[in-house]
Amino acid sequence: MIPLPAVAIEQVYSGSIYPAVQRALTSFSNLAPFALFDVLIVGLPVVWVALAARDIAGSRRRLQTAGRWALRTLAAAASLYLVFLLTWGLNYRRVPLERKLKYDANAVTSEAARDVAVLTVSRVNALYAPAHAARDRTPQTDAPLAEAFARTTRELGATGTTVPARPKRTILELYFRPAAVAGMTDPFFLETLVEGNLLEIERPFVVAHEWSHLAGFADEGEANFAGWLTCTRADALSQYSGWLSLFGELMNSVPRADRAAVMAGLAGGPRDDLRAIAARLARDVKPRVSAAGWRVYNEYLKANRVEAGTASYAQVVRLVLGTRLGLSDAAALPAR
Repeated sequence: MIPLPAVAIEQVYSGSIYPAVQRALTSFSNLAPFALFDVLIVGLPVVWVALAARDIAGSRRRLQTAGRWALRTLAAAASLYLVFLLTWGLNYRRVPLERKLKYDANAVTSEAARDVAVLTVSRVNALYAPAHAARDRTPQTDAPLAEAFARTTRELGATGTTVPARPKRTILELYFRPAAVAGMTDPFFLETLVEGNLLEIERPFVVAHEWSHLAGFADEGEANFAGWLTCTRADALSQYSGWLSLFGELMNSVPRADRAAVMAGLAGGPRDDLRAIAARLARDVKPRVSAAGWRVYNEYLKANRVEAGTASYAQVVRLVLGTRLGLSDAAALPAR
């Protein structure tokens, strides 16, 4: 109910308090090979209910005791929300990225989207072979992605160094898979949680997207943009993952009359990968679960002042077209 000024949030919280909190919490949670968030979401309710049941059962005035526990539960929920705001949530109220970069709204047109889509097709085609060669080599590490992430966050104005989180599996995969959720940032321990069924070509972008949340880019479109930019500056597999993800977003912005021509330029290898991703989703996703989950998340984002809700994911296209970051030398960029 308190509309704190975005400039104040940017300067005091996102620019000073949050970076120190992130480094401390992520460094701590990186020590655990399992998701601490799993312990929180399972352990806290179990302990809370057990304590309430014990006190109510052992009390002569059960109704009064139950009332006190109801008040305690409300107070605990409010306290947990305040912790959420301190550890990560206030980033939703910071100054939008397009106001901090050299952003040209006039450059955001359907024709520009078509041209960038053609460029994206050329990058995906060129990167297919080296990306798959890198995928087949073992072991895979996130070191190149982490180096590119540090460079990208500095360029986008992040204050201080963001500690990348080790990607972890989670019991929430039981929900992630049917709901078509690829990953999540734990807002309390600042962990990166990744769905285990992702294809190798999907994983780098998802990790980079979640790391971008750790850097304070709470808006989904901004995290998509920072994640894509990170991938384009890393190894061949990461580049391919980033450009393939951007291709999917761009095609929704390309004029319908031009979509067939753009798709015609896509080589057989990338087409096979897109089919593989579609097959994974068709196998795992339950439409009713996915629809309900995204409706809830849409309301969550709007409650946290992201007016576009889940549609904010697609705003990466506006940032790519309006800032031109990552595009100027993309055509000449060799596959690594």
